[in-house]
Amino acid sequence: MGHGWEGVVLKLLRGKDFTFTVTGAEQVTDRFRRVRLTDGGMLARTGVHPTMWVRIWFDNGGRPHQRAYTLVDPDPVAGTFSLEFALHDGCASDWARAARPGDTVEATLQGTGFTAPAPPPGRLLVVGDPASLPAVNSLLDAFPGVPATLWFETSHRSDERLPIRLDDTVHDVRRVPREDGGRRLVDEVVSALPALLDGCADPYLWIACDTATTRALAGYARKELGLPKERVDALGYWRAA
Repeated sequence: MGHGWEGVVLKLLRGKDFTFTVTGAEQVTDRFRRVRLTDGGMLARTGVHPTMWVRIWFDNGGRPHQRAYTLVDPDPVAGTFSLEFALHDGCASDWARAARPGDTVEATLQGTGFTAPAPPPGRLLVVGDPASLPAVNSLLDAFPGVPATLWFETSHRSDERLPIRLDDTVHDVRRVPREDGGRRLVDEVVSALPALLDGCADPYLWIACDTATTRALAGYARKELGLPKERVDALGYWRAA
C-alpha cells in the first residue's frame, strides 16, 4: 500500500519506514485491545524513550490513513512491543479487532521525542484518558517513586478496569466520568491544582486528552497558575466530534 502525499511529506522529513508483524492480541476490555508485534528492526536503530510513538498506516477504503500510537513495553533486545487501541468506529480499530498472528502493518517513525524535565519532577501531575493510557503508563514508569496525581477521564464503565500502572504508596488516581464534552474534567483539575502545587518543589504537569480539554488546562496552568512552559507538556490526542 502506498502512503500518498502524507507519506511523501514524512519521507522529506526523514521519516523511517518499518514493517511490523503481529504475534498476538488480547481483549483487555470490551472497548480496549492490545496487539503484540515484532518491530522490524526499528528499536535497535532508534532506541526508546518515554511516551515514544509511531505512525501506523491503515487501509481506509483503498486510501492510506495514518494514526499515531504509543509503544507499550518496547524491548530493543527482543525487538518487540505492543500497541493498545481504545476501540471505536474507524479503520484503525477495525484493523486491531481483526489482527491475528502473522499479519503485518506498515509504520513510519517521525516526530516522536521526549525531553525529561530538568530538574527532575518533585511531583507528577498527569491528566489522561483511555486514548493516552499507554503514554501515561510509560511516564509513570519513567519516574519510579515520584509522587503523582493522575486524573483519568472515563467514558464507559469498562474504562474503570483499564490497567493503569499505579504504585499505591506514591500515586493518587482520580477517575472522572466524561461529562459536558470534558468540562467536568477541566473543573476538577482546576479546582485541585492550586492546593497540590502549594509548596510543591519542581512540579511537572503532563496533559493528553481531547484537544479542547488539553488546550484549556494547559492555558490555565501557564496563564493563571504561572507554571513555566518547560514544566507543562500538553498534547491533544483526539478531537471530540
